[in-house]
Amino acid sequence: MSAQAGPLVVGVDSSTQSTKALVVDAGTGAVVARGQSSHTVSPGPGRESDPAQWWDALAEALGQCGDAARRAGAVAVGGQQHGLVTLDSAGKPVRPALLWNDVRSAAQAERLVAELGGPQVWAQRFGSVPTASFTAPKWAWLRETEPEAARATAAVRLPHDYLTERLTGEAVTDRGDASGTGWWATATEAYDEEVLEHLGLSPEALPRVARPGEAAGTVLDDSLPLPKGALVAPGTGDNMAAALGLGLRPGRPVISLGTSGTAYAVTKRRPADPSGIVAGFADARGDWLPLACTLNCTLAVDRMAALLGLDREAVEPGGTAVVLPFLDGERTPNLPWASGTVLGLRHDTTPGQILQAAYDGAAFTLLHALEQVLDAEGGEGGSGAAADEALLLIGGGARGRAWQETLRRLSGRFVVVPVAQELVALGAAAQAAGLLLGEDPAAVSRRWGTAQGPGLEPVERDMAAWERIGESLRAVTGLPRL
Repeated sequence: MSAQAGPLVVGVDSSTQSTKALVVDAGTGAVVARGQSSHTVSPGPGRESDPAQWWDALAEALGQCGDAARRAGAVAVGGQQHGLVTLDSAGKPVRPALLWNDVRSAAQAERLVAELGGPQVWAQRFGSVPTASFTAPKWAWLRETEPEAARATAAVRLPHDYLTERLTGEAVTDRGDASGTGWWATATEAYDEEVLEHLGLSPEALPRVARPGEAAGTVLDDSLPLPKGALVAPGTGDNMAAALGLGLRPGRPVISLGTSGTAYAVTKRRPADPSGIVAGFADARGDWLPLACTLNCTLAVDRMAALLGLDREAVEPGGTAVVLPFLDGERTPNLPWASGTVLGLRHDTTPGQILQAAYDGAAFTLLHALEQVLDAEGGEGGSGAAADEALLLIGGGARGRAWQETLRRLSGRFVVVPVAQELVALGAAAQAAGLLLGEDPAAVSRRWGTAQGPGLEPVERDMAAWERIGESLRAVTGLPRL
């Protein structure tokens, strides 16, 4: 890292379960203050949160940062993708926000794809084939199941848009988060009138899409511990923010281990995968971010450990057990109504082997998806250009030894675990710093050295386990050969 200090900036990570705020020195990347406040997610068949609590959590997290936040020159918000925030004419939430992991709109997603041309058309126009996680099917679900709420909606926002608008008074989003809605086309980099008309949604209800490097506005609300008039960058989705936080160059593979699991890489080519495995998102700085997401990652494995009465690290090698940990349905592969499955039990199978099989099952879906992600960069040449690239392992699970060893064994890659944590908030801080200093935010992160960390040497890939999981997945789901 550079030793030269710079002005202070604030990066915010508004995730599914909490809001984190970091005050960062824009010159060195040093975190000078941090705060965090939790959110409540409703129990039941859906996943919902009151958007007002995100604002309260932001105020609490910034308050914990003390005087450092009050000296910041710029701020940006990274937020959970895909969520549907519906506001009335006064800007108040009509109902709790539908979160990305609410899969009640699975039927609407299937109909939407079929009614507007099928997967190939969607991939070519939008870069992605919408699933229940996307915003557009959620809006269709709301219109069908809660028509009064839909009629009362004057504005539709993504979670990070909601916070940015309350900071600035301006309805602004960015290309990265917009690309996960299902109504912003990556082919034209604009809202798609045909989809909006089909959904009965006016373009006037949506925020303006700011270009990379453009300001969303300035801080207007003096009730927060932020300087009034400080620059506000457009912010972005959490995965795009993490990519910024790592300063990713094209072709560098990343797996993020959180409540959900994601596999992605920055590319120069616009992705378009009609299989739906890879979502062809835009990134926050003008390139592309092909990404695959699984609903079941650390939370599912931790639940398996709890059911077995084990510590999450108490894995044991060996055995023939296979666990498909689809405890909340699954997005990749697209199985929204799936449940968890355990196969291959023997009299001598141990609880530790079952737990290891749960890690393996979660890692398999991520690594298989990563191969498709890298194909989006390699084109006809496949992923060969990135075959020897070290795998960056991030997210809460990346610190766990069992996760590290599982990903290393099933990938056969060199694995690097960056020392920098809270990469979504760091990426938002880098975006704020880039705006304040007139620099490329990814270059800012590279100057901060955020991707540096200890490496784990590659081991021979465990193809026996790989094939066992793949065969079990095909047998249970009827999916074609992976």
